[in-house]
Parts: sequence; structure tokens; C-alpha cells
Amino acid sequence: MKRFETKRDGLAIRGTVYGTITDQPKPAFILSHGFMANASMCRAYAKLIAEKGYLAYTYDFCGGGLLGRSEGRTEDMSVLTEKEDLKAVIRYVSDLPSTASIHLLGCSQGGFVSALAAAELKESISSLILLYPAFCIPDDARKGQMMFASFDPKQIPDKIDCGPMKLGAVYVKDVIEMDPYEEIRPYSGPVLLLHGTKDTIVDVRYARRAAETYRNCQYIEIAGGTHMFRGVHEKMAQDCIRTFVMKQIQERK
Repeated sequence: MKRFETKRDGLAIRGTVYGTITDQPKPAFILSHGFMANASMCRAYAKLIAEKGYLAYTYDFCGGGLLGRSEGRTEDMSVLTEKEDLKAVIRYVSDLPSTASIHLLGCSQGGFVSALAAAELKESISSLILLYPAFCIPDDARKGQMMFASFDPKQIPDKIDCGPMKLGAVYVKDVIEMDPYEEIRPYSGPVLLLHGTKDTIVDVRYARRAAETYRNCQYIEIAGGTHMFRGVHEKMAQDCIRTFVMKQIQERK
């Protein structure tokens, strides 16, 4: 493991790279964590990718969670600021001589963010892995019910109390008029989408619609899986990721 740092709008984004950097360029996977979490959420998947001989970069969003090492306030964070964070990491990794190709993996809100970034950058992203992506966020904003926060969507408050995290109005305003499926549609590269059938935070119907939206999507439902895979469900997800990663890398040779 090795630490790395880059910046977005003057804010430090700090992360960790897993895998051995050599003179030979390798596929690089950038892993994005979910809401209220940090880079440790992606550690097991980063280790899996590194064990296959590739490079995996985890990082903390600016103001994106609890106990993160990056700079930034939670009140300034939104899905769109996190997309800019991810794009900054992509630029950093792309400029490294050790990078042969860029692949994205995102969990929950980080999955939504990864999907948005892939749609914007298109051919620059070789493949996309989405774990229980939170495509529900715009609908939740329109309902005025986002995780632990409740508010009037017609009169969005400047500060929103979301349990242990304090959010700003920007978190809602950046997504309240968004159609996530139209946003993600432009990405035509290979997608692996995994979602648990017992997810009570992001209903599986959102993943099913996303799978229909993408043109090149392998969609797998983890029977009995909840939000954030654990135990046997995490092992199932890891097996799916391992197979997908190897297939994508082999096809690029």
C-alpha cells in the first residue's frame, strides 16, 4: 500500500493505492465509497483487484463521510462535487506512467457518482463496476426524505440534519431535478451491476432500470443481499467482480 494525494478546487483528496507499481503499465481501478462512509468501505475490493496483479486506488470524498482523510465540509458536499472529486483522481491516475487503462468501481452513492463520471468521460473509462448504486437519490430529494434527513422539498433549508452528518442545501439542489437514467445513458462501455434483493435503502427496482438503460451491462442480483454486502453475499459479489475484471482485461489484450 502507498498513500497518494491530489486536489480539487484547492481541497486535498487523500487516498491509498493497492498493488505493486512496476515499469510495466497496468490497468488501474478507482474505487469510490458511499454516503457517510470512507475509503475503508472499498478496501476488500481493492485488495481483490491488487491480488490479480492490477492497481486499485481508494480515496475519501471531500466532505463525503465520517472519519475521512480528505479536506472539505460535509455541508458543501453533493453528488456533483463528488463527481468532480472522482474526476480529479482520474486525472491524477491517468497521468501516472504506471497506468495502462482506467476502470471505475463505486458503492452506493459512490456508484451513482462513478456512473455519472463514466457517462461524462465515456471512452476514457474502460469499464464500470456498480455495487448497489444509489440511483434513488434524486427521487429521495423530490420526496424530501434522504437517509436520516426529512425536509420540505419546496423550501429546501440551508442546513439539513442527517444524523451524524450535517448537509447543505446543495446536496438536494444538485439532484432534485435530475433524471439519473438520462445522465448515465451516454456510457456505452462494459458495466457490471450488482444489487441485493433485500436492499431496504436503495430498492432493487432502481438497479433493474439502470440495467435496462445501459447498452452493455451484466446485471446480477444477489439473492438475499442487503445494502453493503456482507458474509456470503460479499463473497458472491467478489466472485462476480473477479470474473468481470479478468474478462475485461483479457479482452483488452
